[in-house]
Amino acid sequence: MAKKSKRLRAALAKVVPESLPLAEAVAKLQSYDATKFDQTVEIAIRLGIDNTQADQIVRGSIVLPHGIGKQQRVVVFAKGPAAEEAKEAGADFVGDDDLAKKIKDGWTEFDACIAAPDMMKLVGPLGRVLGPRGLMPSPRAGTVTPEVGKTVQEYKAGKVEFRNDKAGVIHAVVGKASFEPGKLAENIQAFVDKIDSLKPAAVKGTYFRGTYLSATMSPSVRLAV
Repeated sequence: MAKKSKRLRAALAKVVPESLPLAEAVAKLQSYDATKFDQTVEIAIRLGIDNTQADQIVRGSIVLPHGIGKQQRVVVFAKGPAAEEAKEAGADFVGDDDLAKKIKDGWTEFDACIAAPDMMKLVGPLGRVLGPRGLMPSPRAGTVTPEVGKTVQEYKAGKVEFRNDKAGVIHAVVGKASFEPGKLAENIQAFVDKIDSLKPAAVKGTYFRGTYLSATMSPSVRLAV
């Protein structure tokens, strides 16, 4: 068994087993931070859903109030006026056949992929590359859209996509450890509220079964929801 570092031992000594209200959970998580880099804060929510039922899939996107503390790299499949709109909005790479070839050859150095509706015949065959990485454009996630410029701006402002995994858990980035406590708490609350608003009608019983906050190199904190 690997020996725990002094920093990790100190953090583990502060761990509390019970669920904490939001403000206390944020304070506890930030008290673990003794690293020399700005850790990414993530949320994990275990939902009481049946992932095998199509009507119980929980997915979507949200623009967090204070962003995620990271400049997202955005690529766009578009041509003509839509391509110009995407470039003006700040897209990192805009193209059609050239972009498809680049991705087919294995390039995935970006955080979001957006497509104009008329580009989906070109994008569809890229599912094998983009799908496993969570980068495949889709209407439901809002990444297949005629409003490519607006969508690029949203991702640049910190838009976050999410979808439950096979275990019914949703993972998402909600900020950085260096965020002011109030701003980090507002991001977390906005994300929890979004997931709550998407509760499938078919779900019976407890919807939120466990909500946890963690940073890149820290123990988790259970959030009372």
